[in-house]
Amino acid sequence: MLTLWPADERGTFDLDWLQSRQTFSFGEFYDPAKMGWRSLRVINDDHIAPGGGFPLHPHRDMEIFSYLLAGELEHRDSLGTTARIASGRAQFMSAGTGLRHSEYNPSKINSTHLFQIWILPRAPGGPPAYQEIAYTPADTDNRLKLLADPQGADGSMTIRQDARIHTARLAPGQTLSLPLAPRQGGWLQLLTGALTLGQVTLTPGDACACENEPRLAARATIPSEFLWFTFD
Repeated sequence: MLTLWPADERGTFDLDWLQSRQTFSFGEFYDPAKMGWRSLRVINDDHIAPGGGFPLHPHRDMEIFSYLLAGELEHRDSLGTTARIASGRAQFMSAGTGLRHSEYNPSKINSTHLFQIWILPRAPGGPPAYQEIAYTPADTDNRLKLLADPQGADGSMTIRQDARIHTARLAPGQTLSLPLAPRQGGWLQLLTGALTLGQVTLTPGDACACENEPRLAARATIPSEFLWFTFD
């Protein structure tokens, strides 16, 4: 079964420095039918203006994944981590028993575009941790690149949930098979471009939830970039 989550049905939140589109209930956007999917809890499509950002704030018992499409993101946290990431480098934070962090666009000229994704952990607690992973076009062009895995397989980041996160970029006309084992659920989040998944057509910001689909393939109609999540 394929279920489309259209981009134009997302919540909206706009400040002078932030334009956010929210797939699931978050902050002032509340829809009891959109409280998450499986262990996915937050998918926010954020544009941060130059110099803007989220000041120091707390988290706990959440796996927080940031994927950049444009610009840079400067990260600081109570673990002592200071990092700056751009497209081609993703970050992952296991909040565990609790930490505080801030995220800013360090540029005075360019905006930052990222997807911020929260996943509920398998169990509460555990020490907080910060991770990063780098990838190149050769890793993602017309193929899946594993970014996060429960065991950190293939050099990926370690997630405290029975979930895996992949990214891929498809050229026009290219088709890519998507792994989905029996009883697993899959979530395709289209970031840029346009593609088809079975009989479902997706445009930027759209997502598709997949269950009981033994044979799945994404086909791009224009250059496209997406995230592919699987959940046991």
